[in-house]
Amino acid sequence: MTEYSRLKTSRSAAIKANLDYPIIDTDVHTNDFTPALEDYIAKYGGSKLVDELRKAEASRLNSKSNGKDWYQQTPEERQYNRTIRSPWWARVTRNTLDLATYTLPELFYERQAEQGSDYSVLFPNNVLAPAGASKENRQALQRAVNHYHADLYRKYSDRLTPVAGIPMGNPQEAVEELEFAVKTLGLKVANIPGGVKRPIKAIADKYPADQYPEIAKYASYIDFYGLDSEYDYDPFWAKAVELGVPITTHYGSQGWTGRSSISNYMNNHIGHFADGSQAFAKALFFGGVTKRFPQLRVAMLEGGADWGAHVYIHLVDRFSKRNLKGLQNYNPDNANSDELFVLFERFGSEFLQEHPLSKEELTKSVLGSSFNRHSRSPVGSELEDFAAAGIETIEDIRDRWVNSFFFGSESDDRTIAAAFNDKANPLGVKINAIYSSDVGHWDVPDLTDPLAESWDLVQEGVISEADFKAYKFYTQANPDFFKGTAVESKVPTLQVDKSLVVA
Repeated sequence: MTEYSRLKTSRSAAIKANLDYPIIDTDVHTNDFTPALEDYIAKYGGSKLVDELRKAEASRLNSKSNGKDWYQQTPEERQYNRTIRSPWWARVTRNTLDLATYTLPELFYERQAEQGSDYSVLFPNNVLAPAGASKENRQALQRAVNHYHADLYRKYSDRLTPVAGIPMGNPQEAVEELEFAVKTLGLKVANIPGGVKRPIKAIADKYPADQYPEIAKYASYIDFYGLDSEYDYDPFWAKAVELGVPITTHYGSQGWTGRSSISNYMNNHIGHFADGSQAFAKALFFGGVTKRFPQLRVAMLEGGADWGAHVYIHLVDRFSKRNLKGLQNYNPDNANSDELFVLFERFGSEFLQEHPLSKEELTKSVLGSSFNRHSRSPVGSELEDFAAAGIETIEDIRDRWVNSFFFGSESDDRTIAAAFNDKANPLGVKINAIYSSDVGHWDVPDLTDPLAESWDLVQEGVISEADFKAYKFYTQANPDFFKGTAVESKVPTLQVDKSLVVA
């Protein structure tokens, strides 16, 4: 054991010693040693790919206006340009041992016992940086970054697995990189951006981005792949199911309306992963992705799990009111003009005296709110918000929301209680919350703390010990996920119904 070991003083290690099941950490962030990464990429694809990586990293980490980042601008310039306050001091520094641990694979591998985990899924901080690269070099850079991480962690694969970053600009590149990552590199978890920013064509056609970069910066929308997408991403979802790859995302919403403060990072940060992931998940649900691919397993990390419960509840509540039959309660054609006129005569005669109207005119006037006044009424499929998702019963909502999605919850997140509240959640279900330490980010100043913090919630009765176990995100996607790992014999064998997996 290394001289730097704190195994004897780790509260998490002490708790882990008394558990009879393995702890799977679904979210560990590692740092890349930049000189080694850039040297690898240069040998892989030349200096142009290194330049692309640097540009992509700069665009991801900084919010700029007129070539100046937030810190280079005066308060007046920030106000004038509405330059949002981006993250700052996001790495643990005072704890130098942990800082080195996130960067050195061998040291992290050796200190896993201190963390209290048996198996960790790693998210290197550069894994999705290529998403910000140019269209010409994006795929090549992503492949180089994935290859680097696969090589770097291969010798530690019995207890560590890095995710493969998958570019999602279009389905073809996504499928190609997923196949390469799995079949050639041996990676087995995919990390995708939860959405892709695209230009609004009606504006881009009038104001080309190369001539009007400032307009292009704002004249955009986010494509969440499932609903209203420019592309059909079904080939990608099908490939993920075929290869048995669980899909993960850390998708945030900093910079969106309500998260665009020009002075306060915390204002922009709190809840932003939940909001970004919610938009992504709802697009998959309403776009019918989880209906067409019931075996697809998607985890949205760092946003907590309570939002998964409240969206599920709202889906059930809204469907019960706005299913095809229920919608007839709001159909303007179903208003009884005769009855309405009688009621106005009895209780609102003063209105009719001042505004004499026929029965038909009165009905149109009462119904003439902005909620009902349109050029015409919706017809056919325009009425069916739940049709693509294939929802006919609330059980369908459970199967296509609860079963398909998993929600990463940090160790000290007490809102997880809502996810596991089977008395409040329709059909008595628990939302699939999974343990995610978030080691490597500023909310974990000591990597030996998270498991103990989670166990505190068990002791306080916020969650149960049964809720603490989390394997099925991986084993439902791929029953052989843990084959050949240090935890293979400890993870329960899962019998998979290929037609549908019910949590």
